[in-house]
Amino acid sequence: MEYRDEVYFKSNPEKEVPFSDAEYADRLRRIRDKMRQAKVDTLFLMSPDAMCYVSGYQNLWYQGHSPKQWPASSSIAINVDSDKFILFDSEREAILGRIFTCSTDTRYFPKTSMRDGHEFIASELKAKGWLTGTVGMEFRSHRPNRAISQRIEGLFRNGGAKDVVDATDFVREVRWIKSPAEVAVMEEAGRISNIGMAAARAAIRPGVTELEVYGEMVRAMAKAGGENAAQTQAALSGTKTNALHSLATRRVVKAGEPFLVDLMGVYKRYHVNQARTFFVGEPPKDVVAQTNKIAQSMKVFRDMLRPNLPVRELNKAILDYFKQDGLWQMRGWIGGYEMGICFMPDWVGNFVFDPLSEINADRLFEPGTAVNYENQFFMPRQIGQYFTIDTFLFKQDGARGLSDQPFELIVV
Repeated sequence: MEYRDEVYFKSNPEKEVPFSDAEYADRLRRIRDKMRQAKVDTLFLMSPDAMCYVSGYQNLWYQGHSPKQWPASSSIAINVDSDKFILFDSEREAILGRIFTCSTDTRYFPKTSMRDGHEFIASELKAKGWLTGTVGMEFRSHRPNRAISQRIEGLFRNGGAKDVVDATDFVREVRWIKSPAEVAVMEEAGRISNIGMAAARAAIRPGVTELEVYGEMVRAMAKAGGENAAQTQAALSGTKTNALHSLATRRVVKAGEPFLVDLMGVYKRYHVNQARTFFVGEPPKDVVAQTNKIAQSMKVFRDMLRPNLPVRELNKAILDYFKQDGLWQMRGWIGGYEMGICFMPDWVGNFVFDPLSEINADRLFEPGTAVNYENQFFMPRQIGQYFTIDTFLFKQDGARGLSDQPFELIVV
């Protein structure tokens, strides 16, 4: 055995599996139940969030834009009749797998394949008898890309699969209801998000750059145990706040302008979102009057909170509030989406709601669910955007927002 192989297979750092074996076993059971209902025999997962949800797998490099010789291959296969999943990976990630995953059946690609494990995966699944029926893949995930997905699908069909279907939503829908352990993790992520917002508030002043504020809030959250967020977090100033998805840059903050912060507290890859708008110096009176009215909508939401709150009831209350107060024409987007486990390049969950949409309107915010709710409104004279977000966590015994900063425009 070469020394590098000895390291790969014998080095044994302290384990950092996010949850208990019982937690992962229950997740697998619920996924298999969904497979059974959909008549899918084998589920093949390559999206980072699904792999993490099933096993705890975390990696900083998923070969998203790698050379053709190093295609994305790490993956998990689940069979409807097996209470154990298979993790496929390069031996170069064997140590990582032992640190982060609960896997008891990890199979490594042949050394000659480098990181291209596609043919090996198909061969192993065929030999296991997992390619005799319908196989589900994540066709709408960014990983794998189209070329890789088509190649793997072809290998599965050639290996005996009767059909290969889109099963992108299988894991996404199962994880909508969070376990008590996940709820506790979300609460910790909320605590970290509050530390980040307080740090941003303390850093905003004339003369600093957007990147300095960004750096201070990220540093504070990291010190509190927070992890890298699944997107770059917003720290924007001036009229640039009208473009919410801008990146923080070396732009210098000036007196007499707004400053917008949109951040994520992250713990065990679970995300909690909050956003606030600050004003550097004394804001104009009409801006204060308008933003105070908008801020009240967040309190309308909080006052309605209860387990099993109907989405349609919330949508109607929010729509009625803004139309009654004459603010509707000033809006950007109003609504929210699921919070939970996320990896780059996106933290937007699968469940979305919007007062103008029928999507999910007949659903409930069940115990164990978590969503953000955001208000985007343009301030007078195009000086910037007033933006607020809170994350709401629904439990068996109640529901609450996780942010602790005021919703009104915050003067610094």
